Amino acid sequence: MNHIFGVSHLDIPVRSIERAQRLYGAVLGFPVKAKGEGWVDLDSNTVALRLLEVPRVERQISLRVQVSDVPTVHRALVSAGATELYAPLKTPEHEEMSSVRDDDGHVVLVWRPLSEDEYGYLPALPVEGKWRDDAQALLKSLLTAVPSLFRVLARRKIVRLAEELSPRAAVDKHTVVRAYILASSRITRYRLVEPLKKHGIDVEAYQADFDAD
Repeated sequence: MNHIFGVSHLDIPVRSIERAQRLYGAVLGFPVKAKGEGWVDLDSNTVALRLLEVPRVERQISLRVQVSDVPTVHRALVSAGATELYAPLKTPEHEEMSSVRDDDGHVVLVWRPLSEDEYGYLPALPVEGKWRDDAQALLKSLLTAVPSLFRVLARRKIVRLAEELSPRAAVDKHTVVRAYILASSRITRYRLVEPLKKHGIDVEAYQADFDAD
């Protein structure tokens, strides 16, 4: 029985392994994994990049490399001799990316996902029931106090709970505040006091929700 284990290597034809290693090894930080006559494998942390030395490059490839700092990596690639195709920019797909071309014509695109704080707008709420406009606006604003890493989950949980608390009427600001509090574990609800106060909410009026299990 045949077993497919997945993609192990990506072949990159180059005219000079030494020159290619400076870009993909030294700049991108991919260490040598293995090497032989006319080839070098670099460890990209996902698949191996096999640099194959050829007299003439007849086909180009495109690499998409995820990084933490797009401008810094972009500048390093250009300084190492890569040709800039486009400078770092933010896309409608909520990514920051840039692109360069190496001496063999291969394209290296560096990118990172944007956090919600970098979107430039507040994402829509996944509502299913009826909501007052001011209630949606309040929740969107309150969610900015939630760390972006946990915001998607918090948004879904609070919306669901608010609609459960108001099954027949449109969700209002009072219900939003209750759901915002109850969606958090009791031990961490103290963190919600300041965001609520900043929105003019009388937190003492919701003490029962802060104390609820």
